[in-house]
Amino acid sequence: MNITLRQLRAFCALAQTNSFTDAAASLFVTQSALSGLIKELEQALGVQLVNRSTRKVGLAEAGREFYPLAARLLQDLDGALETMADLKALKRGLVRIAAPQLMSGSVLPAAMAGFRQRYPHIEIRLLDCMVEHVLPKVRSGEVDFGVGPERESAADVLAETLFEIPFVVVFPSGHALQKLKRVSWDDALRFPVIALQGEFTQRLRVDLHESLRDLALNPVNEVGFMTTALAMVSAGLGVTTCLPYASSLIKLHKLHSRPLVDPIIARKFLIFTRKDRPLSPAAHQFSKYLLAYVAGQEWFAVKAP
Repeated sequence: MNITLRQLRAFCALAQTNSFTDAAASLFVTQSALSGLIKELEQALGVQLVNRSTRKVGLAEAGREFYPLAARLLQDLDGALETMADLKALKRGLVRIAAPQLMSGSVLPAAMAGFRQRYPHIEIRLLDCMVEHVLPKVRSGEVDFGVGPERESAADVLAETLFEIPFVVVFPSGHALQKLKRVSWDDALRFPVIALQGEFTQRLRVDLHESLRDLALNPVNEVGFMTTALAMVSAGLGVTTCLPYASSLIKLHKLHSRPLVDPIIARKFLIFTRKDRPLSPAAHQFSKYLLAYVAGQEWFAVKAP
């Protein structure tokens, strides 16, 4: 059985108008073409759908049974096509993102708010999580894409650079480092350092050791979240190092920062997606918006003087 949409639309138009002339006009086809489509549908189904006479056209018993089913099928299909058109036109959609806690509390909310102004009908759901959970959420399909620091390449994941910026040192008002326009790592490490637990500090230790073998990073305290570190710095318990994309939180805690040099150590953040799962139109558009948003931020252009 080979039934076409043209045949179904022709039958429904005829059932609604009870006129070959009116049905043909509504579909912009000739009456003979419409009649041919109805005959093809009847042959495919093996039943007579329409009673024809010289005076009027009416549905046969099988036609009356078939009409609501065909009409519902066309309605569902038209609804699906309309939904696809809306998704393509960004009139609706859902974007799910996974990102580390610090980025979720600094960069992404403002980017989401700006995107919503342009595309108010697209919903964005942000999953803030530990850094090590970003890639697993991408791989599992729990999110459309993830944002996080550079990691070892994986065969099933695509990575696009979002930004690459150097470290800064963060300290409270009146601190000795505030007099300097730039701060060497040697200068910064003379003070008690509050660092993040795990890979963040481990990689930083390796980078410093490779550049300055006599320089060691020995934090007085290692915490789970940068917001905790900033609060401790604000309380005068030491200094911390972070990336300048956290500038809004640095200002919120009324702290100051300076670029760290000698050596300049940078970190790259990436957008992670699954290779076998193309982004939806909404997710693709938000990833493009996020790239443009970051490029327009002051901290993105931070360079060591």
